[in-house]
Formats: sequence, structure tokens, C-alpha cells
Amino acid sequence: MSEKKKILFLINPKSGTGGKRSVPRLVRSLIDKHKYDVLIKETRYVAHACELAKAAVADGVDVVVAVGGDGTVNEVARSLTGSSAALGIIPCGSGNGLARHLGIPLDVKKAIEFLNTAQPVSVDYGKINDTPFFCTCGIGFDALVSSSFARGNRRGLWGYMNRTLNDWLSYEPEVYEIESESFKKDYKAFLIACGNAAQYGNNAYISPNASMCDGLLSVTILEPFPAVDVPLILSQLFGRTLMRNGHIKTLEAKWLKIRRKAAGPVHFDGEPAQMDAEIFIEIVPHGLNVMAAPEWDGRSAVVPLYKQLAELVSVSVPDIEIDFPKMDSIFPKVDVSFPKVNEFVKKLPPFPSIPPFVKSGKKGGKEE
Repeated sequence: MSEKKKILFLINPKSGTGGKRSVPRLVRSLIDKHKYDVLIKETRYVAHACELAKAAVADGVDVVVAVGGDGTVNEVARSLTGSSAALGIIPCGSGNGLARHLGIPLDVKKAIEFLNTAQPVSVDYGKINDTPFFCTCGIGFDALVSSSFARGNRRGLWGYMNRTLNDWLSYEPEVYEIESESFKKDYKAFLIACGNAAQYGNNAYISPNASMCDGLLSVTILEPFPAVDVPLILSQLFGRTLMRNGHIKTLEAKWLKIRRKAAGPVHFDGEPAQMDAEIFIEIVPHGLNVMAAPEWDGRSAVVPLYKQLAELVSVSVPDIEIDFPKMDSIFPKVDVSFPKVNEFVKKLPPFPSIPPFVKSGKKGGKEE
């Protein structure tokens, strides 16, 4: 019988969107005790997760599980780089980009059970001016939105979209000098995103073809576009088809140097920061271990569009109601509760395939 592994759950009680009081109880009841010796700790202050994760590595812990939002995941992950310890995730954030790419269930109970069968896999991670990131980083419009979103008091997808629309009205694209190991060129860009993983979060696929195991950055350059193209770009972003858009340029590189006219905002894994006019982004091949399904190949699993829409509706409707508190005075109140569509959709079977048309014969030169 193989020796049991040590697994540490680091719970950030303040991050993310959901309560985590039940997590310790669920961990103790659902984790495979034949496979793991369980430790549970809570973070108390900013960067405490970094301290606890580094101490866990020194103590020989095999798996460190980040329980929180994307910021907590980033803190734990960057503390595990270069070690033999593997990152696990119980996603409790508003975006959950890395968890989604790894195929980790968003339901807390299922995410805990996922760890019982998951295996450690060596993956790449990125650095932007020596700051680690694991999903995406970038400059331009999305960095501006990330910065203003962090200053606001609304979380979740609806808050992010609300902030995006406000910033878009006043944003001016700029010219960037971009250099990699194979080319050097100037681009006027709305945004430049570098993906180690496929998405920002919330199934917004900015780099849909990205792999975490190929040693390459997946770079997406969105050139300026007319307002009439906004619906198409958004549908392609969430529909995983952004690469088909004529305003998109893509490339793969081991490293990227970007020069802009002045210092300004950047983002990495959804976290905003201010950096110099010159930015250096690189990939670190196989620098982190993560807990993933045995069959995972480094790429993001395809999420059916109808499940994305169901999740979007269930998450966003309460936020919309908060943002429009005067709706009752405009529309008559109807006492009908909105269903939790995502709970229903989880139980739905896959859409049935449509059988091909079969010709049964011919009469008089016509098909039957």
C-alpha cells in the first residue's frame, strides 16, 4: 500500500464570492482518507497564503489547495513554483479562470471529490516583468478595466461588464512595439493578451488554443474596431471563436517584449498593477505542478454554450437586480422567483446527435 500524501487546504475567508464556513466540514467528510492526511488552515492577511504555502513546501506537504478566488490561487501557485508540491484549487471566485482551464468543477463538493482521483501534472507558467502569472496577463483596455474594477465595490461578471462599458466610452488605443524571438513589429492595439491558459475567467476565451504544457505563450492582439462589431466580438470571446475575427492577430512565442509610450496599467490573472513603459513577458516551461484529471492534455475542455448561458443567467440576475434598484417603480412587481438554472443544467444529458439522412430508395427518379 502506497504511503498517504499530505494535503493542506488554505482557506481565504475574505476572497471570492461565496461563503466558506462549510468547507472544513465538507473536506473532512468527502476527501479520501486512505489517500490523504488532511491539514486545514485559514489565511489572516494579504499574502498570508504565500507564507503558509512556502512553509508547507518546507514541511514536505504534497498538495496545497487554494480555497478562494483568483488572487488566492495566484498567491499559492507562485509559492509552489520550482517545488515538488502540487497546486489544488477549490474555486470560490468570480472568474475562476485557472480552475476552468484545468477542468475543476465549480461546485465545492465536486471540487473536493475531484482531488480524490486527480494526479499531479507538470505545467508551464508565465512571468510579466518577473511577476508570476498562471492564466493570462496583458496590457491595453483589459488592463484598464482590471484596474478600475479593483477600485469598485461590485464583484462578479455583471460588475465587470458594467465597468467595461463605462471604460470603453473613453478609451483610446495606442501603438505598441512588439518583439519576440522571431519578429519585431509595431501594432496599434486595443489590447494585447498573453495566455498560458485559455481564458480570463467566466468562460471568456481570449486565447482559446492555449496549452499549459507546450512551453509557449499564446498571444492575442485585438486591433481597433468599430462599435458595430462589439456584439460579434463578445459572442466570439465567449463562443471560443475569437480567432476568426478579422481584427485579431495571433502568434506564439517563448518570450515577448512590449514597449509603449509611458508606464501604465497591466493585469495578471485578473490582478491589476502599474508597470514601466517596457514590459518583458516570458514562459517558464514545466515550472509548476497542478492537480488535474488523469486524462487532461494541457488544454481547456470545451464547455457547451447552453451551459455557459445558464451559468451566466444564474450568476448575473441577482447582480442586475442590485444595479437597478428602481426597477420596481418602472415595472409592476411579479412575485415569481428566478430559477437557479445552472443547478438544473448540471443534470441535463448532452444534446443528442442528429443521425445522418439515409436514402431508402428511389421511385420515378425521386428520393424516398
